Amino acid sequence: MGDRESTGLSQYHEFASARAGQLFRIAYLMCGDWHEAQDLVQTCLAKLYASWHRIQNSESVDAYARKTLLHTYLSHRRLRRNGEIPISEFADARAPGDNPELRLVLLEALSSLPPRNRAVMVLRYLDDHSVEAVAEMLNTTPSAIKSICNRSLKQLRALLGDDRELLFQD
Repeated sequence: MGDRESTGLSQYHEFASARAGQLFRIAYLMCGDWHEAQDLVQTCLAKLYASWHRIQNSESVDAYARKTLLHTYLSHRRLRRNGEIPISEFADARAPGDNPELRLVLLEALSSLPPRNRAVMVLRYLDDHSVEAVAEMLNTTPSAIKSICNRSLKQLRALLGDDRELLFQD
């Protein structure tokens, strides 16, 4: 392996180590399943590794990673035909966070949205991207993103009802 390949591999490992946690949080909020989020991030990082020679020197590696994760999530939702059988009980570790009640309320409300709308809400409000950035990630117009946000917020407000107040407590 040459110095150039070694440097590229080192940069990929550095990027993956630094960003895996953030990508996982985004994936988890989009899909609502701890294990599926791990699979999505693993697939995303594999795709990034395959393209690393092309993207490593670009200024928008983070944006490319988020876009890859988003497309992996939406593609996975379209192709969701697996033979996995859910079980009723599993000793799983508790997800990190300060307010489990808030987390459950929010995840339940988000899970009611269609996958594309959910992805828009997570990227826009929880990962704090601009309307334009989300539109670019989804290959659509900013007005389409604004429309999705408005419809989704209306649906979330109706679903959350009195629990909406939990989202604004400190």
